[in-house]
Amino acid sequence: MQRFVVLAISLVSAAAPRLMAQSAPAGSARGAGGATPQAVPGDTLRLADAIAAARAANPALQAARLEADAAAARVSQAGALPDPQVQLSLDNRPLNGFGATDPMTMNAVQVTQTIPWPGKLGFGRAQAGDLAAAGRLDADEARNSLVARVTGDYYQLGYMDRALDVMGQTRDLLKSFLQVSTTMYGVGAGLEQDVLQAQVAVAKMTEDITVVRQDRLAMAARLNALLGRDATTPVGPVELPAAGDTLPTADSLMALAVLHRPALAAARQRVAAARAGYRLARRDLFPDLMVGVSYGQRPRYMDMVSLMVGFSVPVFAGARQLAQRREAQAMEAAETARQRELYNETYARLAELRAEADRARDLSGLYATSILPQARASVQAALASYRVGQVNFMSLVDNQMTVNRYAIETLRLDAEYQGAVAEIAALTGGEGGRAP
Repeated sequence: MQRFVVLAISLVSAAAPRLMAQSAPAGSARGAGGATPQAVPGDTLRLADAIAAARAANPALQAARLEADAAAARVSQAGALPDPQVQLSLDNRPLNGFGATDPMTMNAVQVTQTIPWPGKLGFGRAQAGDLAAAGRLDADEARNSLVARVTGDYYQLGYMDRALDVMGQTRDLLKSFLQVSTTMYGVGAGLEQDVLQAQVAVAKMTEDITVVRQDRLAMAARLNALLGRDATTPVGPVELPAAGDTLPTADSLMALAVLHRPALAAARQRVAAARAGYRLARRDLFPDLMVGVSYGQRPRYMDMVSLMVGFSVPVFAGARQLAQRREAQAMEAAETARQRELYNETYARLAELRAEADRARDLSGLYATSILPQARASVQAALASYRVGQVNFMSLVDNQMTVNRYAIETLRLDAEYQGAVAEIAALTGGEGGRAP
């Protein structure tokens, strides 16, 4: 029996240090100066390739670009004169025979052109131009937002890949613990309770692995949708950099956003467009000029030419032009309010994301440099105590599960940090982090 006990303890002694080394996050040994990529052999999709694929094939981004093209095509329309009107007529034809023998008979062609009041076309073109510029900026904002979403989902996949590695290694150790406890129980040196608890621990870890695997399938499908690919396209292991350096202050990030975020620039363009629309509405009260020329061909007499000049009369100005003016004034105020709201939301979101990134970076560093080493030391101490019978078998398992939990949490925090940095980059136009 003594030989069996020695053999069981030897198995635990050999397995535990190996798993403790394997379960450490791939980037936990990083220095304080920056992030170290947690790359694994067989990476099949790099972040740069994923972003390039999304930019090229994402349907929502393509729609945003096409909408911008449509808005750009409206500029020339807004500044163009109304189409001239051409009328052909057979004048003064007798009902009896509809012939051309009567002296008053005439075949006429008439051309008329409406000329808007000075400033109407200019303000209309300015309004359309500002809206077209806003449309282009909206497409840029959609691109930046897409890059942030791709980056966040990509690093979530990286977290799940490495979490599955850690959990698989932990399950292997738990299986060895189960084997040890079974052997010791079989020779009368252990308790049946140890065997049952070890079985439960292995089953629970298998359950956790199954859940994460299914979550990974769902996340891969979501990433494929952003890349414009079929949801079932396989996505192999991906990268996960460790949490990096401290980010700029919220005030500095907001200053970058004011300068570079497309959505804020688009809001300014829409305010300008609404202002041009108001000035156009004020011009609508003034009449438009109409000029025309007609040529009359008379079969029995000399041909004739007529010139015409007319103008529109705003008889219903109270119900139409003045109402348009009030509408345009309200729209200008609304766009100004939306601009202010977007500014406030951007500032608040940047402050929130910076706090999230700082928290993730600080906790990840704390786990990697302090808590995880201490937890691994606890496993070693528990193993040594177990050898001499000072702790029960499940104390060793519980200590190893603590290592497993903090190793996975470190990976999750790294992914959270990278996702926050990616969203900050989108909100600052690529200036507050990775360029989109």
